[in-house]
Amino acid sequence: MFVGVLQIDLLLRGNTSLKQKRQTLKSIKDRTRRKFNISVAEVDHHDLWQRAVLAVCCVSNDKIHVNQMLSEVVKFIESNFPIELLDYQIEIL
Repeated sequence: MFVGVLQIDLLLRGNTSLKQKRQTLKSIKDRTRRKFNISVAEVDHHDLWQRAVLAVCCVSNDKIHVNQMLSEVVKFIESNFPIELLDYQIEIL
């Protein structure tokens, strides 16, 4: 069994309040969960309006599948939301 953890550092340009940030992140998390059936949570920069760090987790019996899925999540988030992807890290345990 392999557990994949993806950490994504995001810049949320245009957000002017924490409420707007929460709405943007809720959309990202909900759509990503529905599309990939994975776990997503905000794990850092809770009090900054224009920054967020999301953690994504998935489990599979195939290491290659875990890596491919998390790479697809990165592409999906980067291409479907008004964010700038600053950095990401994939770790497979």
